[in-house]
Amino acid sequence: MRSTFTPVLLLLLILGLQPFSSPQRPSVPPIGPPGENTNPDIPSRAQKEMEKKANEQRHADLKRDADKLLQLSTELKEFVDKSNENVLSVDVVRKAEEIEKLAHNVKTKMRGDN
Repeated sequence: MRSTFTPVLLLLLILGLQPFSSPQRPSVPPIGPPGENTNPDIPSRAQKEMEKKANEQRHADLKRDADKLLQLSTELKEFVDKSNENVLSVDVVRKAEEIEKLAHNVKTKMRGDN
């Protein structure tokens, strides 16, 4: 029993110390022309321009959707004014659902959750 225990113990000891004895690899500098922005955390000029255009498009979409919300809410008010307390028009329900859906989309766009 002792004769098999000693080689196993030595093998475990050697394997356990192996990660500490391996030499470290030198770090390799990134390939590319000097002066080029190689840091991925800092956006390049092109990326900033793309973000600016995306923001402008998002703002235009929000403005268009807000105008549509105003139009729909005005139409909803007209439908409600034409109806009486005993009749609920299907058009009123549809218009309210359309407003709710569009308002949710506007809220999502404003948060930037695209």
